[in-house]
Amino acid sequence: MKSLLCFVLLLVFSATFAQLKVISWNVENLGKSKSDSTITYIANTLKEYDVIALQEVIAGYGGAQAVAKLADELNRKGSKWDYVISDPTTGSAYKTERYAFLWKTSKVKKIGEAWLEKKYSQEIDREPYYCTFKYNEKTVTLVNFHAITKSKQPETEIKYFKFLPSEYPLLNLLFIGDFNCPQSHTVFNPLKKIGYASAFKNQKTTLKRECKKEICLSSEFDNIWYNTSKIKVTKFDVIHFYKDFKTLKSAGEISDHIPIWVEISLN
Repeated sequence: MKSLLCFVLLLVFSATFAQLKVISWNVENLGKSKSDSTITYIANTLKEYDVIALQEVIAGYGGAQAVAKLADELNRKGSKWDYVISDPTTGSAYKTERYAFLWKTSKVKKIGEAWLEKKYSQEIDREPYYCTFKYNEKTVTLVNFHAITKSKQPETEIKYFKFLPSEYPLLNLLFIGDFNCPQSHTVFNPLKKIGYASAFKNQKTTLKRECKKEICLSSEFDNIWYNTSKIKVTKFDVIHFYKDFKTLKSAGEISDHIPIWVEISLN
């Protein structure tokens, strides 16, 4: 009886203090061009995580359908998943896209409706997409973002991120996605000054056209920024999915970015 009680307490303790596993992936034109086998591969890559943030979902026909197919495939892997998809981003200067979140319903609960940023939608071309999740009686709001390309100077829109914590003072914001800009850029200094830190430093996340001397990654673009007073990152890493393929060209049919992930606890 005593051993059974200890076992039950251990299960309760483990459930209470388990970490939330969040993963981000720029899936490069997720839409009707992705085959069923590609969707299955993506699902197998992401199934062990609790919350998924996707960038580069096609705005037109096929994007939302591909996310629905991905959710359906994830539901075949042993856990119940739900998802939300943003409206197309409103910026006109560059490529319009959608964002998506998917999550295990046994791990987190979505609070309220997800939304695209309104105030800075003119200043930020693909305005970020927010979704609040409740985990262990605490909440975190993921801010999903895909910046304009490096040649278009993404720092000109990232500079507005320093205003977002004060715009949403009651929310615990976690910025996640493809910034097309390294964390070392001075545009992130204002966020650092108010207590934000990047999970990744000097971590390249985009695929080269071909590997040279076993170096297959180029730019340090994808990252996760968190408020160090409210979130503790206990683990972080990337998934070198391209190693499953014979060539980078064939891996590129999945994406030209690798996924990044963190395990977090909420203070």
